[in-house]
Amino acid sequence: MPGVPDARAAQDKAKAGVKTGQVKKAGSGTAKQSRKKATAVAAKPVMTPLRAMHVAYDKSWPLDELGLRSAAALVLDQRTGEALYAKNVDVPTSIASITKLMTAMVTLDAGLPLGDEIVINEEDIDRIKGTGSRLPMGTRLTREELLNLALIASENRAASALTRAYPGGRVAFVAAMNRKAREIGMKDAHFVDGTGLHSGNRATAADLARMVDAAYRYPLIRRVSTTGSYDVSVPGTKVVKVKQNGKIRKISTPIERHVAFNNTNSLTRDQDWDIGVSKTGYINEAGHCLVMQTRIAEQKVIIVLLDAHGKWSRIGDANRIRDWLEHGGEPAEIGNDHRNSV
Repeated sequence: MPGVPDARAAQDKAKAGVKTGQVKKAGSGTAKQSRKKATAVAAKPVMTPLRAMHVAYDKSWPLDELGLRSAAALVLDQRTGEALYAKNVDVPTSIASITKLMTAMVTLDAGLPLGDEIVINEEDIDRIKGTGSRLPMGTRLTREELLNLALIASENRAASALTRAYPGGRVAFVAAMNRKAREIGMKDAHFVDGTGLHSGNRATAADLARMVDAAYRYPLIRRVSTTGSYDVSVPGTKVVKVKQNGKIRKISTPIERHVAFNNTNSLTRDQDWDIGVSKTGYINEAGHCLVMQTRIAEQKVIIVLLDAHGKWSRIGDANRIRDWLEHGGEPAEIGNDHRNSV
């Protein structure tokens, strides 16, 4: 689990390359702009899931040779399904908001209109961890806007509203999540809710590599999850002072205000990275997690980092993996006796 920040954590923060300002990719914008575009119905892609995944590793292999600070890590050649690096890949663990990739896929598979408005209500308040939100009660957002906030900013109320507005409600949504997991070959995965706040959402690193590969098949998820920042309009109040009958009174006036949400993965705002899918996650039980599909040294790879030791370590680990691959990293030379097909 995450520990006390140290000198290595400071180095990881520096490696994260956090930049000031907000960089928007195509598709980001205000709520009004998004509503004009969000009239289509989401279509389920033709799935050709990554089935030939081969994770080769041995307990005698020096797993810390890259100096990774994540308890579990997997680097996978997306084209061949071959593991380039594997560490504790078959240990089921809580996955926190990595869950939201599955939430997005199930939402899109349902073919629901992206332009439909959904109102944030009290059912969307986090009763599990007690986290806050920048989406006040009564916020009206389209399904597409909620998808943007769930994937970009890991907004829990946005993800909750998506599951609530699903045909059959949350019970049907969670059932669809577990069916989808089986469909794409996530052998040890189990989902309890669509936000990732529940520690019962569990999977192995190998499972999550399959989920990232499946999510990559959705153009909307590729576009949204890699967007650096996103703006929406939310209801608010403005207090003004007025003078009446010689007395000063304060009057609250309802207004709409624009709120900017940054991507929780700072690498999406780093031009040195070519990222196709991205999602972070954190709860106490899961630690700091990161999954990505990216291109490194002309090779498409999937990176899964779970339970990193410290807030910035998952970013530092991603940079260490990229440096390793750019300098000729190769699959581990391990005997066939230890090869597992997962």
